Amino acid sequence: MENTRKLENDCVVRCDHIGKIFGEFETSHEVVKDINLNIKENEFVVIFGPGQCGKTTLLNLMAGLEQTTSGEVNVNGKPVTAPGPERGMVYQTTALFPWLTVMGNVEFGLKMAGVKKSKRRERAQYYIDLVGLKGFEKSYPVKLSGGMCQRVGIARAYCNDPSVILMDEPFGHLDAQTRYLMEEEIERICSTEKRTVVFVTNNIEEAIYLADRIILLTNCPATVKKEYVVDLPRPRSYVSPEFLELRELITSEMDEMDL
Repeated sequence: MENTRKLENDCVVRCDHIGKIFGEFETSHEVVKDINLNIKENEFVVIFGPGQCGKTTLLNLMAGLEQTTSGEVNVNGKPVTAPGPERGMVYQTTALFPWLTVMGNVEFGLKMAGVKKSKRRERAQYYIDLVGLKGFEKSYPVKLSGGMCQRVGIARAYCNDPSVILMDEPFGHLDAQTRYLMEEEIERICSTEKRTVVFVTNNIEEAIYLADRIILLTNCPATVKKEYVVDLPRPRSYVSPEFLELRELITSEMDEMDL
């Protein structure tokens, strides 16, 4: 089941020997160390590892929210130096504007880009419908459940038409039942709207259920310990023998880490 895959040179996301150190001198703390990673178009890659190992920092380097100490991140062949519209971000917390409605939140990026109201509303409505929130366009975040708020965040990320979607443990704060439902939903959305997705989680079942490829990181400082190609047919079953076999394999690798 474990496999390696040769990636083409025309990958969408490329991390070349990237590292990140916070602080200076005696107070410095190395969080990411010499990571090389290539991600292809329309590939769903899960960054998986123990809590506080550097997964979010790695994602923030791809997003341009943090700058590398060493190495370089490239997206679509261009160095990442700051956030950009070609990269959509879905956060751990919903990060919605509480004073805006569902429609206002989803269309916000297009509004800031100067897109005409009729055009941006049409596009926002498409993604609101896609994530299952038709009828809630005029609702404010305070009136929505946690799962519904994450749907708004996903719709907002897709609405700007990025080539890469970055997701930082978007379902980590949801209850178990809602989390399973959202995993099914993100698989449905990704099958409809093809994008390159980089998804951070510390939940092994979530990683196997969603990923085309899992990148297992070591404990901090984060380095790539192993990669797994997940070639299980979709939709996947959490209790299939193949699913459980891969879960056991990855767990055995994690058991060897200094957690």
